[in-house]
Amino acid sequence: MPKYKSTTDIMKIIGNKDQIRNFGVIAHVDHGKTTMSDSLLAGCGIISPSVAGEALVLDSMEMEQKRGITINSANITLYYEQDGTPYIFNMIDTPGHVDFNSRVSRSLRAIDGSVVVADAVEGVMTQTETVTRQSLEERVRPVLYINKIDRLVKELRLTPEKMQEHLNGVITEFNALINLYAEPEYRDKWKVSIQDSSIAFGSAKDKWGFNFSTATKSGVNFKTIYDAYKDNKLDQLIEQAPLHEAILSMVVKHHPAPHIAQKYRIPKIWHGDLDSEVGKALLNCDENGPTVMMIVNINIDPHAGNVATGRLFSGTVKDGDVVNLLGAKRNGRIQSVNMFMGNQRELVGHFSAGNIPALLGLEHARAGETISSTKGFSEFESIAYVSEPVVTIALEPKFPKDLPKLVEVLRKLNIEDPSLVIKINEESGEMLISGMGVLHLDVATTLIKDQELEIITSPPLINYRETIVSQAGPIMAKSPNRHNKLFLRVEPLSSEVIDMIRTGKINEYTDKKELAEILRNVGWDKEEAKRVVVIDPKGNMFVDATKGVQYVQESIDSIRSGFDDVMSNGPLAYEYCRGIKAVLHHYVPHEDIAHRSFAQLMPATRRAILGSLLSANPTLLEPIQGIEVKAPSDLIGEIAGVISSKRGKIGEITQKSHLSVIHGEIPASETFDLSESMRGATAGKAIWSLHFKEWSQVPNSMLTTVISDIRKRRGLPGSSPPPASDFIDKD
Repeated sequence: MPKYKSTTDIMKIIGNKDQIRNFGVIAHVDHGKTTMSDSLLAGCGIISPSVAGEALVLDSMEMEQKRGITINSANITLYYEQDGTPYIFNMIDTPGHVDFNSRVSRSLRAIDGSVVVADAVEGVMTQTETVTRQSLEERVRPVLYINKIDRLVKELRLTPEKMQEHLNGVITEFNALINLYAEPEYRDKWKVSIQDSSIAFGSAKDKWGFNFSTATKSGVNFKTIYDAYKDNKLDQLIEQAPLHEAILSMVVKHHPAPHIAQKYRIPKIWHGDLDSEVGKALLNCDENGPTVMMIVNINIDPHAGNVATGRLFSGTVKDGDVVNLLGAKRNGRIQSVNMFMGNQRELVGHFSAGNIPALLGLEHARAGETISSTKGFSEFESIAYVSEPVVTIALEPKFPKDLPKLVEVLRKLNIEDPSLVIKINEESGEMLISGMGVLHLDVATTLIKDQELEIITSPPLINYRETIVSQAGPIMAKSPNRHNKLFLRVEPLSSEVIDMIRTGKINEYTDKKELAEILRNVGWDKEEAKRVVVIDPKGNMFVDATKGVQYVQESIDSIRSGFDDVMSNGPLAYEYCRGIKAVLHHYVPHEDIAHRSFAQLMPATRRAILGSLLSANPTLLEPIQGIEVKAPSDLIGEIAGVISSKRGKIGEITQKSHLSVIHGEIPASETFDLSESMRGATAGKAIWSLHFKEWSQVPNSMLTTVISDIRKRRGLPGSSPPPASDFIDKD
């Protein structure tokens, strides 16, 4: 077993950026990420080789061990020597289940390379495509590890020649993803190939693996693999071709050192002045420059409080440093600088640029927060999530005395997992949690119960969005004191603009000139493109198109609050709005500041926007889930029947070895009994996964019923919204 290096040994070379690699392990669920990670830990002396593949060390939560899935991203720092040169690997093991995809998005911001794990039999699946696309969008270079090669021998009974033929198909599929999603500059450079050792093959469960370079040294080939399984000589194969050597040598060769990666990653994720002092420090990963770090994960330690983990892009962090929390708009003192080792933390005192430290003491830090030693620093681009919360449950404590404790637990849960949307109505006492799927919510409620809280939960409910299909306005509304008039109009946002908001291409931090240019290129009026006031991350925009009107600037915060309120509580059923462009057309304020207070302008704005939305043919959008089903070919008809019976559509059908893969889509509201229906129709022979695909209009035949049901559940008056005329004032 390799000698385990202590923290002291690691810290001796942690400042040598040429010998640092920051990488993550990403994959479709059940393709073997965490099992592979065990072999890397064993190869670096962290755990015994005898338990690698079974210990699942980075699945440190009891729930992860029980369920056999990764839920949290786990960080670990490894020391490994290759050809006499020591290297430090800051590795993140990420979840594979689509419900926890937001954790993958955040982890990618901290790393420079990704090891994409694919099952040799199943090949490139939906989540493989999703995480690879995410990696490329963050300019994180992928390499490919094809796992479970043993299945080709034991299940498909392929000869060595047929194994290579089959694997070439998987490689071609993966390179097609790079060709599709990589930016032109990296498209050819980042494609993987056997000859340059950017592809490794192996079996994480059986602890062996090789790439072209290690195979050349050891003499291992596919005939060796075939014979090892046929002749029961696995021990010899493991000794000849240890998995960790194949993976780590591939990472050293193809994943960039942090100071190399930041030269092309910083312009993508930071839109500040690259010629400034801090810009140059970021590009060069300068440990002597201003401290700049992005927090990607928050864990709450019951004894130490918030543990903020992230990528240090510039400068050096030390115990006792005072830093600016840009999002929280306040200072914080770093109590201690740590290095994460799975579920253990090692106190190290300081960390230099290019690493992934864990900081204690920053109680107000949140995931996505930028921290800096300088004031006036521009924040990093917000992290774009590929999924949105589509399922909600209501919950309450079984015993009323536990209400304060439940509120506190929910607050901490939201800090650790910001992709959970938690709403607490202090007036009614209603508590709602929205998540990416049923599993996401099941994990959340289990964590609540682990705090010795008994809770009552409702059945899962589907989240909808409200939108409009036509223009309306300008419509006038007066403030409650009748002294101010606001004229607003609304129109649908184009899907192109919504996608730019959703992916983070444009947001509230985008430079105004750059934003105006982008919007003009998609058909916006030149003047309106310059006057954007709000970009709501849920896909809405507010524009101030007034000209020569007094008191607009000092009133805009109150007007914006009215817009924000309506976007969070749409006119049809109090669901979030999506795809709305609201334009302040004209404003007639009272001269006396006392008469144009927040209490006057906010409700007037609400009335004007509500009247406009209700006049613009409002409708509901429902979440559509993409479905991928793997099953024997003779079951295609049964599977198609199940999907069609749930208002679904069948898309592409492909053949992968002995299985057919059916791609389709189903409204999320039809998926709650999908397990029973699919098992019954296929006798349990089908395996499927769901992922968020898009928002789509609720069919007109169902719209009235759905609106009525939501309004009834929310306790809103009437089974339909009030008419637009209720919100429109006349002179």
